[in-house]
Amino acid sequence: MLISSIEPTLNTDPWRYQQHLEIWVLIIGLIVAFVYAIRVLGPKVVPSGEVISRKQIRTFSLMIFLLLISTDWPLHDIAEEYLYSMHMLQHTILTYIIPPLALLATPEWLFRLLIGQGRLYRAVRFLTRPVVAAVVYNLVVVTTHIPALVNRSAAGGPLHYGLHVILVTSALMLWMPICGPAKEWRMSYGATMAYLFCTSLVPSIPAGWLTFATGPVYKHYDTPVRVWGLSLLSDQQLAGGIMKLGGSTYLWGIIITIFFTRFMKGFFGNQSYTAKESSDLSQ
Repeated sequence: MLISSIEPTLNTDPWRYQQHLEIWVLIIGLIVAFVYAIRVLGPKVVPSGEVISRKQIRTFSLMIFLLLISTDWPLHDIAEEYLYSMHMLQHTILTYIIPPLALLATPEWLFRLLIGQGRLYRAVRFLTRPVVAAVVYNLVVVTTHIPALVNRSAAGGPLHYGLHVILVTSALMLWMPICGPAKEWRMSYGATMAYLFCTSLVPSIPAGWLTFATGPVYKHYDTPVRVWGLSLLSDQQLAGGIMKLGGSTYLWGIIITIFFTRFMKGFFGNQSYTAKESSDLSQ
């Protein structure tokens, strides 16, 4: 009786509302800091010219919206307590979508103001070099799928939020050479395609592990409360699919877009009958 009285009570209602004040503090803090930078610092740093574009404002708004959805109720709570597939969806948003939006929304003058020209500048420059960023990011991805670590972090607390901070930070490093505010740090389009392709390969390891597992990989998610009727194995397979197909499709979509917009631009026009006829007439 004594043991049963101190055992944690199983929450049978996965859709119960749970308040996350820390998330709202973060969201409000980001908005206040952004508005202060644009309204107060911007006119001083950029006395003439455009402080920020409307596109960057829309990008920042979308980033904040996705950050709220992915870290607050109900996605965060379902991901933390019941379904690993939603945990994987949450991580996909936090690493593949939010970081590039944050970088694209940051004006170049603000980025340079934040990192300065001293040690911080050199540290950020080193950590965001393509090889360093890719290695760090993929190590973080593999490490955050270790069962013991997932089981402990999913229980909540500082470890859970700490891993999210590390994950997002490594993702910012990953995306900096692609769409960072400092344009001289960006790679060429060909290098970007190769970079994204290599990045899409490493997640296949934990994704395959999840997809073909015949038993529970993470004991924390082996709960009798099954959201949407998803069994444990179905949940793991869906998580593997999100990680492999969802993430890879997203990255390959960027690769294909770069290929057709940058390398194939004008190709079909040059191959058309009208173009050839004009070329023959000019000769």
